[in-house]
Amino acid sequence: MKYFEFTNNVKICSGENALVNIVFELQFLNAFKPLILSDAGLKKAGTVKKVLKILNKNNLDVSRTYFSIPPDSSTSTINEIAEFYKTCGADSIIALGGGSVIDTAKGVKLVLSQEKDDIMTLTGNEVINAGKKIPFVIVPTTCGTGSECTTVAVIKNDVTHQKMEFISSTLLPDVAILDPMVIETLPPKLVATTSLDALTHAVEAYSCKQNNPISTGLAITAINLITQNLFMSLNHPKQEVYKLNLLNASTLAGMAFSNSMVGIVHAIGHALGRYNVPHGNAMAILLPACIKFNLNVMAEKYSELLLYFKGPEFYVSILEDERPNAFYKEVKHFVEMASNITGFSLKLSDYGITEQDFSEIATFAINDGAAAINPKLFSRADVIEILKQCL
Repeated sequence: MKYFEFTNNVKICSGENALVNIVFELQFLNAFKPLILSDAGLKKAGTVKKVLKILNKNNLDVSRTYFSIPPDSSTSTINEIAEFYKTCGADSIIALGGGSVIDTAKGVKLVLSQEKDDIMTLTGNEVINAGKKIPFVIVPTTCGTGSECTTVAVIKNDVTHQKMEFISSTLLPDVAILDPMVIETLPPKLVATTSLDALTHAVEAYSCKQNNPISTGLAITAINLITQNLFMSLNHPKQEVYKLNLLNASTLAGMAFSNSMVGIVHAIGHALGRYNVPHGNAMAILLPACIKFNLNVMAEKYSELLLYFKGPEFYVSILEDERPNAFYKEVKHFVEMASNITGFSLKLSDYGITEQDFSEIATFAINDGAAAINPKLFSRADVIEILKQCL
């Protein structure tokens, strides 16, 4: 490696009662009238009410809200919220939610900072300038996307139904708040699948072509936190420390892959997203099969990852030549344990995928941006074979 870049200027407030810091952080940013974005699911679960109560108790104006964000971030929703922001007198944005809410908020910030009316006018831009300052705080409510510290937003085109990627450092928030209180009601299945999403981010960030020393360190720490805390969290759901560690892992993995990119798991996973396979579930299904595919060119990297995944005692008990395959087997076992405990399926057929879909999925996958960063070249036939293993 002769050159790399690493971007992350997000202030992270992590831990018990981290939410109360929002008031100070907004004041520091000279913002006092935030528009609070979330979705109907979090409102129904009571998470929104709890957060608003804390913020209101700490003298923050919480009167400007928008809770109708759909499961897939969309261009029309972003344009609608951006217009609402202008008319309601807001001076900042707080995003409370998972991937869709956060990506929507990023899109809104992008439209407002560039002083546009339609996010579609910003598609295809290689470089987007910083633009107008829009104070922006993210509170993630899952332990998977890491989107609070990534330069990426995935937004669905309402006309073509295509999921578009916007990539720019201007999408980063000023502050990320990691408070375990907001994920205390997250169902076990979502704790598992979102954590496996973060694990995939870390594994691919560590092993893809653009990995660098900083992303590597972050990925290692994320892997350690996930392997040590996922099952503890599932078995002891009322103990916040385990969920906090998973939140931290998600953020670290997000910082890692945002600066090194991902690989074949995400290339195929993005394609499956077009068929409404939830992203975290797709990552869980694909990760072992894709590690197996990369095995013959990733022996050294996967051998290293075995140490971080299982610890030194297990690592030294495995013969050197057997360590790469042992890593594959241990990841597969880890994913299967999560599936058995929480009940989510590891079969694509249970999500409506059939062999008739394979050809189109493979075409989308080999043309995905993540394909070029995978350490091993792959063809449509390779993708189809992986899909067969996962059906």
